[in-house]
Amino acid sequence: MAWVEHAYPDAEALTAAVAARLHAACAEALQAHGRATLALAGGRTPLPIYRALAATTLHWPQVVALPGDDRCVTHDHPASNVSALRAAFAMADGLVVESLTVADGDPDASLAHARRALAPLHATAFDAVVLGMGEDAHTASLFPGNPALPAAMAPDAGEDAFALVPDPLPPEAPFPRITLGLARLLRARHLHLLVTGARKREVLRAAQATHDPLHMPVSAVLHAPEVTVHIHWSP
Repeated sequence: MAWVEHAYPDAEALTAAVAARLHAACAEALQAHGRATLALAGGRTPLPIYRALAATTLHWPQVVALPGDDRCVTHDHPASNVSALRAAFAMADGLVVESLTVADGDPDASLAHARRALAPLHATAFDAVVLGMGEDAHTASLFPGNPALPAAMAPDAGEDAFALVPDPLPPEAPFPRITLGLARLLRARHLHLLVTGARKREVLRAAQATHDPLHMPVSAVLHAPEVTVHIHWSP
């Protein structure tokens, strides 16, 4: 396991720094193998990063982005991560944003769709992964205590996408989820974890101190062997 911590005075500084790192990862991938693939968290903290990245110069038609997880809602729903990503990257002309869900949000059809879409990428590392973390120590949609969590966290998982229903359902987003599994998220050339605020920093410290994947899923990311996690924190 290894992590490198980066602290910033405010959200604007964090946004600029992570956008620069993602741009460098894409440029490196485009130079090395002609394409770049990103798995990206949704939410208030990451979206400004993607807007900043989209304003930079890259050969966008050779870049693919997909959500690290998404809610099983219609693609025009305010809770849709893929819709938010497409809006954030509106300036990135030619970028493809793949979906983990079907247009009407049906959970079973979405899981089948996600697994089909991810199958061709199974053996390929993402060029960059961006993760967030909740105050319950979930990351992506790997929620603690969920019956489906052990399968989604398995290091030898044969599938890359899983369906989870948070229990209890978060009141701000009470929907079933499709999430990338832990093993798929860890197959990344660059892995970034975004943490904001004092309370989440306390959760981060607890996860760094204790490897308890089923109760603190983010700890499995932090303690993964042969993976360097770049932790970005701002107040």
